[in-house]
Amino acid sequence: MRLAGEAEPQARFTAILDCADRPGDVLAALRQGIAYVAFHGAAEVRDKLAAIAEARDARLLAPASADIDLAEVHDPVAACRDLFAARL
Repeated sequence: MRLAGEAEPQARFTAILDCADRPGDVLAALRQGIAYVAFHGAAEVRDKLAAIAEARDARLLAPASADIDLAEVHDPVAACRDLFAARL
């Protein structure tokens, strides 16, 4: 993500790292300063991770509630933007 930003300094993006159901990956991402992390694991673990994220000025996101097939949409960029804007 850092390299992408350096390669395209005029680009605007919000990076979201999906850590599936691996809490250790969430913690590693937060230690690296990633501000938005998605987690699919148990609610009990999610609550603890959310508190840690908040203490680091980060945000733990729930998995996307909708799937999109980019091959089936007219404007893939807009479809992605709309999907993620609803989550942030």
